[in-house]
Amino acid sequence: MSQWGVVVIGGVVAGYGALSRRLSTTVLSAPLVFVVSGLAIGPLGLDLLDRNRDPAVTRALLESALILVLFTDAAAIRIPDLRREEFLPVRLLLVGLPATMALGWLLAWPLLPGLGVWELALVAVVLAPTDAALGQQAVSNERVPALVRGGLKVESGLNDGLVLPFFVLALAAAGESQGHPDVAVTFLRALLLSGAVGLVAGWGGASVLRWSVVQGRSSPDWRQFLTLAVPVMAYGVCVAAEGSGFIGAWIAGLAFGRRLRGAPSGRGAGPEGSDPLQSVQFTDRLGLLLASVSFLVFGAVILGPVLQHLRWQMVVYAVISLTACRMLPVALALIGTGLRPASVGYIGWFGPRGLASLVFGLIAFEEHLPGVELVSGVIAVTVGLSVLLHGASAPFLGVRYGDWFTRTLRVEPGLRENALLADDARVLRGRRGAR
Repeated sequence: MSQWGVVVIGGVVAGYGALSRRLSTTVLSAPLVFVVSGLAIGPLGLDLLDRNRDPAVTRALLESALILVLFTDAAAIRIPDLRREEFLPVRLLLVGLPATMALGWLLAWPLLPGLGVWELALVAVVLAPTDAALGQQAVSNERVPALVRGGLKVESGLNDGLVLPFFVLALAAAGESQGHPDVAVTFLRALLLSGAVGLVAGWGGASVLRWSVVQGRSSPDWRQFLTLAVPVMAYGVCVAAEGSGFIGAWIAGLAFGRRLRGAPSGRGAGPEGSDPLQSVQFTDRLGLLLASVSFLVFGAVILGPVLQHLRWQMVVYAVISLTACRMLPVALALIGTGLRPASVGYIGWFGPRGLASLVFGLIAFEEHLPGVELVSGVIAVTVGLSVLLHGASAPFLGVRYGDWFTRTLRVEPGLRENALLADDARVLRGRRGAR
């Protein structure tokens, strides 16, 4: 990476940071700004960044970002959230996600000729997980029903981790003909070994953190670094054991968050009055920064070169992946829930593809599989279109959908989309009555 490339990246980060509050309410989402900036300094523009010059830097950056995002997203998930959000995240994850992968695999057959069965499956799996950050206003607009906002957030926080075993399986099967290790051995090692390592790292790290907080042995600043070390160690051990570092980091996040929330009442704060869960904040912010820079590097070294050799199949499949492959499975998953078509359409549309798809695609590219250029191109175009379309549509559709919900709720107070707020109101009335 050239020195001027580093300077430009720093300038883009500083510039967006200075205007972030204002830009967050416009169509200029952070991923869109960083991707466009990347295109400007890549081979299509100033040619300051090139994957051929520093391939290891590109992979290290994208993987580091995903490790932290997987860990912090998983640590933020509360099991009660799955109950509180009622049917929505469970249906999206258990019905919608598998259906998305299956439909993506099926529709890839006629559109991506020359790819084998497992390469086609790899494309479908890589493009299945969603990234709420690409359409942030769709899940942050408080006029959108809490049930919908919460459901989309929980889905985004869990589906990239749930996709990992399928990705490992598809990648191993696609590479078996290239002399890669046995599929079953690779899959079991990634799933079982990495899961065990992640569980030990997450539970153990959280236990140490709880002990240090309760005993007053640690300062708030260093707790942040202790937390950061947990996914790093989990990833490193899993990779050294030839497992999946990403599965290890994700499981570590789940165990870490669960262990900290299991603290007895009154013991969650140390002498400084800080909650141990606040120690995740630094890791979360660092993950956000690395993810933003990753989108810039994606625009420069991945999307730019792909656009120079664009094929119509890539564009057609990208459009289908963002529409039919997401919206039809969502509609199937939400049958019988009582949600209105406007809500089903909103949930179906906001399934943006982001960081997880980028990293999985990069890993597949470096495996030198048959047809890898086409696979990489399809993934790059899909993510690029998602950054543009979901980022640009989130402010407008969030307001329109919020207006629809407000109008409809006046006429129909028992609207299914209002179930979460109605349940909270009943709980509050019950507490007041008990007093």
